[in-house]
Amino acid sequence: MAGRFEIHRVGDESYRLRLTDAEGNIVAVSPTFRSLTMLRDGIKAVRENAATGIVVDLRRQA
Repeated sequence: MAGRFEIHRVGDESYRLRLTDAEGNIVAVSPTFRSLTMLRDGIKAVRENAATGIVVDLRRQA
């Protein structure tokens, strides 16, 4: 089973997104979105960028 995007209501008119892995562990939590349209755009951006994202190791900084 793949991970999933969970939509949670925050207050009366805001939403937050949680990304979970196949076991249900929380992988990422989004900032608060003011509308479901903005949240859906956030999901789309995560899907597009995660698949092509570059890994940057910042452990060793000059």
